Amino acid sequence: MADVNNVSYGKPLTDGAILAAPLGTTLPTDATGKLDAKFVSLGYVSEDGISNENTPESEKIKAWGGKTVLVSQTEKADTYKFTLIGVLNVDVLKVVYGDENVSGTLKTGITIKANAKPMKARCFVIETILSGDTIKRMVIPNGVISEVGEISYKDDEAIGYETTIECLPDSDGNTHYEYIKGAEPSGVGA
Repeated sequence: MADVNNVSYGKPLTDGAILAAPLGTTLPTDATGKLDAKFVSLGYVSEDGISNENTPESEKIKAWGGKTVLVSQTEKADTYKFTLIGVLNVDVLKVVYGDENVSGTLKTGITIKANAKPMKARCFVIETILSGDTIKRMVIPNGVISEVGEISYKDDEAIGYETTIECLPDSDGNTHYEYIKGAEPSGVGA
């Protein structure tokens, strides 16, 4: 049965809905439990929000005569994209450029080294609030920054780091987890 109460938007749960921690940090296993202290907030994300591409690609195998007889999955990329706009946040800079390439503080002076060193994998948590005060937490146990878009410096928009996280499989073969908790909408399970 269709129910409008099952339709939702996705808003940031807090002012810093994306958090990062070193690989191997204890991960949450529910939507509302306390996060390990190693997780740091990456601050504000642009108004475009967050997008997740989690779609398989496949190849159709055809028999003589053109009839499709088999569909073989060739790839299943799982990526998250967003633009971090807290460009004065040292934790954001470390995620974008690498921990070893960022030193100092805003007060003492920040030094950033841009180079071709491979990015290290991290754990990420993305927290959102859905309609009806329902909480959704997406947990990426093994994510690596695979792309940072062009950085624009303009007087009419915020500087930002358009960031893509490639979700790699954990020891169970899962690329991310989603946990949802809230009041069950009317009509569900009825």
